[in-house]
Amino acid sequence: MQTLDRTRLAQLMEREQATFVERHPRAGALHARALASLVDGVPMNWMIKWAGAYPLYVDVAAGAHFTDVDGHDYIDFCLGDTGAMAGHGPAPTIAAVERQMRRGITHMLPTEDAIWAGEELTRRFGLPYWQFTLTATDANRFSLRLARLVTGRPLVAVHDRNYHGTVDETFASLEDDGTVIPRRGSIGPQVDPALTTRVVPFNDLEALDRVLMNGKVAAFLIEPALTNVGIVLPDPGYLDGVREITRRHGTILIHDETHTICAGPGGMTALGGFEPDMLVIGKTIGGGIPA
Repeated sequence: MQTLDRTRLAQLMEREQATFVERHPRAGALHARALASLVDGVPMNWMIKWAGAYPLYVDVAAGAHFTDVDGHDYIDFCLGDTGAMAGHGPAPTIAAVERQMRRGITHMLPTEDAIWAGEELTRRFGLPYWQFTLTATDANRFSLRLARLVTGRPLVAVHDRNYHGTVDETFASLEDDGTVIPRRGSIGPQVDPALTTRVVPFNDLEALDRVLMNGKVAAFLIEPALTNVGIVLPDPGYLDGVREITRRHGTILIHDETHTICAGPGGMTALGGFEPDMLVIGKTIGGGIPA
């Protein structure tokens, strides 16, 4: 049985860190400057989760590539966390955005384009009515509020290891004994999530049935496949079982397709012919513009 030589591992890591700093001096200078005005030197706190001494700084991006401020070209497998799934700066998106900006950016009134977008979403997903928010997080939050209003029930349910943006009720995980606790990284939760949320292991229909049977859960908010802990696909028949159980218990089923839209134009919902009561989508729906 071989064991890991941790001394050598530390030496290799130190060498790689030094190489990174040597090859990215401009990024290092920008990060030092950013520390004076940005928390941890980054515009969004999760950007500190970087293997090097500091993150890369992007200079320009096009298609599937971006170039950093030190002149290194990268193939971008992240693509804005699916927000730029069609590539960075696609010409049709740039043309459409420029055309609209010349006609006005924010009006607090509807436009004909909004009607077209609603019609296209209905065509793709089969759900008749749509509302627009600034982010998928806002859409999830709004959907949960609607579900509580419609059902008159106080609780929501989510999968363990879920990701639905920064919705407070979804920052919940399961302990080994089944206790609901704040998820790692939850900062200053408004209330104990055990008071608002029930958590179900993915692919566990029996657990879902137990959670919903008391009639207190307004909505079950799910990703059709888990996407923030690697990719965890549903077992055959699982999503059909989720639909049957939620209908039987009168719980509103919400599909969050923000990441799983990569499965096709209608996401996993259309691919599998599923019928959620509500559906949320963001990011790539804006063609690379934050949505």
